[in-house]
Amino acid sequence: MKLIKYPSKEQWAELLKRPALNTESLFDTVRSIINKVKEGGDKAVLEYEAAFDKVTLSALAVAQEEIQAAGALVSDELKAAISLAKQNIETFHSSQRFVGKKVETMKGVTCWQKSVGIEKVGLYIPGGTAPLFSTVLMLAVPAKIAGCKEIVLCTPPDKNGDIHPAILFAAQLAGVSKIFKAGGVQAIAAMTYGTESVPKVYKIFGPGNQYVTAAKQLVSLRDVAIDMPAGPSEVEVLADASANPVFVAADLLSQAEHGIDSQAILITTSEKLQIEVMAEVERQLAGLPRHEIAAKSLENSKLILVKDLDEALELTNVYAPEHLIIETENYMEVAGRVTNAGSVFLGSLTPESAGDYASGTNHTLPTNGYAKAYNGVSLDSFIRKITFQEILPEGMKFIGPAIEVMAANEQLDAHKNAVTVRLKAIQNS
Repeated sequence: MKLIKYPSKEQWAELLKRPALNTESLFDTVRSIINKVKEGGDKAVLEYEAAFDKVTLSALAVAQEEIQAAGALVSDELKAAISLAKQNIETFHSSQRFVGKKVETMKGVTCWQKSVGIEKVGLYIPGGTAPLFSTVLMLAVPAKIAGCKEIVLCTPPDKNGDIHPAILFAAQLAGVSKIFKAGGVQAIAAMTYGTESVPKVYKIFGPGNQYVTAAKQLVSLRDVAIDMPAGPSEVEVLADASANPVFVAADLLSQAEHGIDSQAILITTSEKLQIEVMAEVERQLAGLPRHEIAAKSLENSKLILVKDLDEALELTNVYAPEHLIIETENYMEVAGRVTNAGSVFLGSLTPESAGDYASGTNHTLPTNGYAKAYNGVSLDSFIRKITFQEILPEGMKFIGPAIEVMAANEQLDAHKNAVTVRLKAIQNS
């Protein structure tokens, strides 16, 4: 990790750069795969599974027998942990239910909204170096609460053609409708356009590698909605002299082990803590099974010393981290001044991994600075709000003339006439 002391504001932009993610350079390759799946359906997806995931499949759909058998392959301890996490995620997201109120904007004019679940959603669960059954819960649980009628899940199989049993168990527990053995760009294309097996969905959720990210960006231009722009995962720890260097190092490493393009940053007002965390990171890193991945990630990571908490907060809000851990003496006061972050973890006993798994908040969050404009996945991500309005005769008398004047001044005479004919009808009744 890089040690940086008292950087000037002119250095901030360069200092806070993320690992480069140039998805545009992949667009031609990704577009070719998308088009072949669009035209070839299941056959094309199966061919890409053989080419990219090195597995020969006879069918994409996961059979009900496989789902039922998965339960016996998951330990009771893990089942209990998944069930606890599911319960907390359900509790937190259920509290976000929208209740529309009828509002009389003026006498005789009433407006309101109704919340409706997106009918068909697609969930992408990466394979790669770890089975992300936690992401199944983070996406499927709010989808179910929202009332999505069809929840489709795609995830790459292993070389034996199997899906990790914990993913299947979590999917069944959370209420996923259909599960398919498909990864990468081909899975995104299959859910976007539909194949003989995979239903076409209206919105796609879930993280993935740079090819999946590029695919989601391309299909979202005209064919399907997506959850949010996404890049490599990241964490910032904001800490003062009261922080425990062992905890801080553990938090930085928990993000670093995600992937070689992840980023972990410490912003601190304590030079002593900066040095202690540097040493503690090296000590803990040596004992990690994913040592090589974390070590590579740490090349993108920095330990930044600033003069005071005001500067620390200003720098934090410029960075807009996906995950922000505040380990300061007065963390509640500091948290109140945070304006740009995906998810915030308060105090020395609240690690980022709590939000990743079981506290109840969602771990699908904006990265790469998008926390300045986007929030993480929530119940709202799975619903649409339809607006309604009703105008009674008294209301039309009040607002009709204003609408006529505004339409006439925009030179939209048909708009004006739609009101005029009604006003005349009211007068003649």
